[in-house]
Amino acid sequence: MNTTAIKIENLGKEYVLGQKKEGSLRDLLSSFFRSSKREKSSFWALKKVSFEVKKGEVVGIIGKNGAGKSTLLKILSQITKPTEGRIEINGRVASLLEVGTGFHPELTGRENVFLNGTILGMTRKEVKAKFDEIVEFSGVGRFIDTPVKHYSSGMYVRLAFAVAAHLDPEILIIDEVLAVGDAEFQKKCLGKMKDVAQQGRTVLFVSHNMNAVNSLCSSCVYIKDGELEGQGGTGEIISRYLNSTELNTYNTSYDENEMPGDEFVRVTSIDIVNKKLEALKTINIHESFGIKVSYQVIKKGSFNPLVNIHFHTSKGEYAFVTTDNGKEGHVKSKGNYQSTVWVSKNLLNVGFYNIDVAISTLTPVIVHALLPSVLGVEVIEDVNLRDNDYKQEIPGVVRPKLNWETIKI
Repeated sequence: MNTTAIKIENLGKEYVLGQKKEGSLRDLLSSFFRSSKREKSSFWALKKVSFEVKKGEVVGIIGKNGAGKSTLLKILSQITKPTEGRIEINGRVASLLEVGTGFHPELTGRENVFLNGTILGMTRKEVKAKFDEIVEFSGVGRFIDTPVKHYSSGMYVRLAFAVAAHLDPEILIIDEVLAVGDAEFQKKCLGKMKDVAQQGRTVLFVSHNMNAVNSLCSSCVYIKDGELEGQGGTGEIISRYLNSTELNTYNTSYDENEMPGDEFVRVTSIDIVNKKLEALKTINIHESFGIKVSYQVIKKGSFNPLVNIHFHTSKGEYAFVTTDNGKEGHVKSKGNYQSTVWVSKNLLNVGFYNIDVAISTLTPVIVHALLPSVLGVEVIEDVNLRDNDYKQEIPGVVRPKLNWETIKI
């Protein structure tokens, strides 16, 4: 019995840059002679990628933007052809790669459901048996007989995901498109993908949400600059990715002539550190960490510059703001300063956070330096370190560990 769902050998995809369609025969001839005189510029989106996915596996595909993840999924979905290499796919594939993929804009939602079922090789009777469940899951029942060109992007992706997940594909391919939906719908989608996986079907899942990948996937494939950088257990590969990815910025420093600030204050460096003031490359929920801001007061004035730090979630929502609690009215003399704020362990929940850093005088209000999203960090967790038996995802932006007391009365 063949247990392989997908087998990829030395897969490569090359794009020729600068190609464009010409309008006339004269243009075509002109383009031909021009191109013959200069070397064509090409770009390899994928290079020598090889890995295998077993039937029933849930595999996360991770990597920064532009790494080649979407190109890989388009090849597997037969949207584009590889330049080189070999692919073996055993099973019916349903994919959701971008809003609108597989839908005809002039057809209604209802008609597109049946069209997609036909593409997947299902009979009308089989699609009809799933139809009510698809519509209920998508939440677009009122508009199911409206042409989908009138749908919002959120409605589009709701129905597209419902179709892909409910029409019994043996292989389900999902790209980061779920980010279009609201938080409640994303939760439903992740739950549905878990259900699909438990039914023994194969899932390929691309996401920048490492918590979702960690909770859903049994293994991971890490793509970097078009090449296979790693494959293995989810926790191991995510840790490797977070330790090397350019998405995370745990420190930044400035040359003397580039230090941000004004005539009074200039920022020299910002670092994420541990209790020994050593630089950190990962943040674990079970450990405290510090944000160290180094700056210079270069001109004495009647002010007291204070550092303030703003934490945002990956969706742009404020998590919290903290400000140096130095005494207002105290005047700082010229010199070098270092302010460090300590974030307690078990405060921030797992997830990605953007951090703004500013240095301001409060009275009168003067913003000396403002650095939006100067740091980007991922808070991760080893669930085995929890002191209880609950190992599932815990919702919320913050996750404080509070004191409880139980008495018998």
